[in-house]
Amino acid sequence: MRTAFIDTANALLDENPRTALVLADISVAQFASASHRHPDRVLNVGIREQLMIEVAGGLALTGLRPIAHSYATFLVDRAYEQIKLDLDHQGVGAVLVSIGASYDGSAEGRTHQSPGDVALFDSLGDGWTVRVPGHPDEVAPLLRNAATSDDPIYLRLSEQRNAEAYPDATGLRVIRRGLTNAPLVVAVGPMLDPTVAATEGMDVTVAYTHTPRPLDTPGLRALANTDVVLVEPYLAGTSSALVSRALADVPHRLLALGVGQTDLRRYGDPADHARWHGLDADGLRRSISGFLGSVGG
Repeated sequence: MRTAFIDTANALLDENPRTALVLADISVAQFASASHRHPDRVLNVGIREQLMIEVAGGLALTGLRPIAHSYATFLVDRAYEQIKLDLDHQGVGAVLVSIGASYDGSAEGRTHQSPGDVALFDSLGDGWTVRVPGHPDEVAPLLRNAATSDDPIYLRLSEQRNAEAYPDATGLRVIRRGLTNAPLVVAVGPMLDPTVAATEGMDVTVAYTHTPRPLDTPGLRALANTDVVLVEPYLAGTSSALVSRALADVPHRLLALGVGQTDLRRYGDPADHARWHGLDADGLRRSISGFLGSVGG
C-alpha cells in the first residue's frame, strides 16, 4: 500500500499543479525526484510533525490541495491539536496519509503503534472522511479521488492486506450472503480476509467497506437483522456509537471487535499482535461463535 501511495502521489504532483506534499522526514527519499521537479510543492519540514500539519493548513488556505504523510502515531496522535485547529477549526481540507496502522510497526515498540487514530478523528465531528483500504489496488483510486476534493480526508494504509481488491466498496459491499435474517458481520479494510476465514461454515452475511466514515447507514439498515458483528483494524468499539445510532429503532445486539484498549507492553510482529488481540481468524471465530451461538450453515 505504501508503494501504491508513493507512485500515485508522485504522478499527482506531475499531473496537477494544485497538488502539494508535506513530509516530516518519512518517505523523503521516495519523493526526492519530485522535490527537484516541484520544489515549491514538495516540502520536508524535518522531524516536526505538528509543523507539517500547520504547513498543510496554510497551503490549503492558499488554494492548494496538500497531502501530509507519516506514520499514524506521528501524523495523528502527535499532531492531533494541529489537526483540530489548523485544519478542522479553519474549515480547510487536506489529505492525511498514514502508514503503520495499529501495530504494523510493533517491532519499534509503542511509539509506532496507533490503534486510536480513527477514534481521534471521530472526536472532531462528522466532517472527516476516513478511508481504510484493504488491498494495494484500492489505494490509487482512493488517493486520486481525495486529490480532486477539498474535503478533509484520512487515508489509513497498512501492511496487512486482503487477497482481493474491492475498489467500489465505499458503502457496504456484500461478500458472502447468509440465509434470510442471517446475522451481519461487517469487516473494515484489511480485516476482511480474517473475517471470511473465521466465519467459514456460519450462516452469516459478510459485508466489506474501505470507507468507515461516513458510515453507510442505508446499507447497514438494509443488511442488519438482530445481530451485528463489527470487525475493525483499530480500537475495538470505535464505530459502535455510529452503528447503534443507525439502528436506534431496530432491536439488535452488537459485538464490536478490534484492537483491545490494554497496552500489551510487548514487541512482536503484526501477526503476534493480531493473535494477542483476537484479530486472527481463530480469535475472531471464537469471539463470533461465542456471541452468535450455533449458526452453522
